[in-house]
Amino acid sequence: MSINTEKIEHPFSLTSKSKGPRSAIVTGFYEPDSGSCQYVCSDPGTGSAALIDIVQNFDPEAAATSFESAEKIAAYVEREGLKIEWILDTHPHADHFTASSWLKNRLGGQTAIGEKVEDISEIWEKLYNLPKELDPSACYDKLFSDGDSFKIGNLDCQVMLSPGHTLGSVTYVVGEDCAFVHDTFMHVDAGTARADFPGGSSATLYNSLQSILALPDETRLFVGHDYGTDDRHEPAWESTVAQQKADNIHIGGGVGLDEYVELRDERDATLALPERMLFALQVNLRGGRLPEAEDNGHSYFKIPANRFA
Repeated sequence: MSINTEKIEHPFSLTSKSKGPRSAIVTGFYEPDSGSCQYVCSDPGTGSAALIDIVQNFDPEAAATSFESAEKIAAYVEREGLKIEWILDTHPHADHFTASSWLKNRLGGQTAIGEKVEDISEIWEKLYNLPKELDPSACYDKLFSDGDSFKIGNLDCQVMLSPGHTLGSVTYVVGEDCAFVHDTFMHVDAGTARADFPGGSSATLYNSLQSILALPDETRLFVGHDYGTDDRHEPAWESTVAQQKADNIHIGGGVGLDEYVELRDERDATLALPERMLFALQVNLRGGRLPEAEDNGHSYFKIPANRFA
């Protein structure tokens, strides 16, 4: 999706406070070039934390990577005295590079993503003609299965498979009242995410949205992207199940499967390919690492011609 950055007059970060000992503190950081919402999720009782969907900066015109956004988040972590236990990706992103590998080296912690990333890598190995070269299992410390549990400090966390945007996207449900729902929902006034990437499905996405809406009404939902609207010029990344259920412009008020699929497919047909996508997948399926340097010491991207025309 192309991003109209003029719509967003963004603060760098906002914090959603804990509502009790089993409720996470969540600080969201907005990355304007890709419209990405990045999160530090911490346990108020122990100071243990997870980083979720942190961006590695990329300039597509120069094919140049950098870590300004991730470094600001690392500085925040250090300033707050947090201990990073997990560096989590919800899926292999199409519109930005992940900073997971860099963050592990910078702050420690285990990197993780959903196990169906291996199925996604098979799709992209064929598209790039890179057989056996994209191996997420070698690049992440943990590949989560649907229903897996883990902890951030004393907070209980669960992994929920929520495909549709990709076939391997996962939601992280943390503590008693928050969920990181990535590219499923967007803010209530922006609707839902696209489902036309390889392996995506609008019908599958609808079922994932319904599974998220089955969480308790007071659950705080944190989305993966925001691009603003014609009427809203500040980034919005937090809502609740109740708000999405009632007011989401694509699915609120009990929209049925057939109506949603028609709306989503028609809308997706008008969307351009994200400008970073063909660069991003070959990095994100390596956990945020560039392709291996060649004999001159430089890395090179491989871009398939005429595969998405």
